Amino acid sequence: MITILYFGVLKQKLNTAQEQIEWQGGNGRDLLALLHARGDGWAEALAAGNIFRLVVDKKISTWETEIPDGAEVGLLPPVTGG
Repeated sequence: MITILYFGVLKQKLNTAQEQIEWQGGNGRDLLALLHARGDGWAEALAAGNIFRLVVDKKISTWETEIPDGAEVGLLPPVTGG
């Protein structure tokens, strides 16, 4: 089981701030593929053109980072401002 936290525009588009999902193991790309498979709204919000960061247990991570069972995973959209 892992906990996923959604921030910013992802939180709005997906209409959820966090969830827990069963996790069989893998890296960030595996998680992304799992979430994409949920359907159109998820695939669109998490499309490759939408650049966002992966955070695993409060550490900025790469998409190749292994996500252990029990991890807290954050998906951070790009931040803009001035």
